[in-house]
Amino acid sequence: QVQLVESGGGLVQPGGSLRLSCAASGIIFRIADMGWFRQVQGNERELVARISSSGRTDYADSMKGRVTISRDNAKNTVYLEMSSVKPEDTAVYYCNARNGMLGYNSWGQGTQVTVSS
Repeated sequence: QVQLVESGGGLVQPGGSLRLSCAASGIIFRIADMGWFRQVQGNERELVARISSSGRTDYADSMKGRVTISRDNAKNTVYLEMSSVKPEDTAVYYCNARNGMLGYNSWGQGTQVTVSS
């Protein structure tokens, strides 16, 4: 059973930084493609960043230059570092793990990020 547990969300001031973490279990982490998505209530979930099992990264245009996704296969953890945050970054951030060959596309429960002074 795939389990993804996000942490690191909370209240941050505009212009500040934070790091989200997602600890995975129940999968062979090193062959999973991992991603971070976010959702504002009433809107669709949207991609923030993803990192493939080989380490290739992909970022949403709106986030380029402000976020970095990374993974630590030894710790089964994926990270999202955010800087110069804006109020419009306020959302629930979700961790995603997928592997097409093994047939899973799983989500964590999300962590709330609120950007406000």
